[in-house]
Amino acid sequence: GSVPRPILPIWYMYIKMMGSKGLREATEQAILNANYMATRLKGSFNILFRGSQGRCAHEFILDLRPFKASCGISETDVAKRLQDYGFHAPTMSWPVAGTLMVEPTESESKAELDRFCDAMIMIREEIRAVEEGRMDKEDNPLKHAPHTAAIVTADEWTRGYSREAGAYPASWVQGSKFWPTTSRVDDVFGDRNLVCTCPPLSAYLDEDEPKANVA
Repeated sequence: GSVPRPILPIWYMYIKMMGSKGLREATEQAILNANYMATRLKGSFNILFRGSQGRCAHEFILDLRPFKASCGISETDVAKRLQDYGFHAPTMSWPVAGTLMVEPTESESKAELDRFCDAMIMIREEIRAVEEGRMDKEDNPLKHAPHTAAIVTADEWTRGYSREAGAYPASWVQGSKFWPTTSRVDDVFGDRNLVCTCPPLSAYLDEDEPKANVA
């Protein structure tokens, strides 16, 4: 497809500043990061499209479709649950539906890579608890994710797991918590029923400008 022209100078300046040596090093680091994470996670998740040696390029795809079949946990549930661990979810359901595509890039530290892997492994154990019947298929931290401050601090708590399990599932979250602003929403409904909250175009006209028909 076509590339928006305003982004081209960003690419050009990045290439100029990195140089051929820097671009090669960044590429190598990105590939190493992706393969390190894929190796850590392969015991918990099926990884798609690996090469004959079990390696990937600068990104890898986690197949979450088996969990939908085994216990009703979807890729959306996992993506929302990652917010409780302090992460924005990776690319979801592209290029394969029911998956997460992880692209760590060259700039993440090993500590951050490990933290993400730890979160995914802990989420896998939460899924296992649902699969084995230790957690209810509908009343579990994944189906209710993400957990907002308003929900966790409410007087009433009727869920089948603790507030701590919902909002503070890992030790690092307790020291630095990023609270989601809202809980689960209907993503598809929002995409299909776009409501613009912008003021009308007439509000952007200067007072001295002639009023045009902008209805």
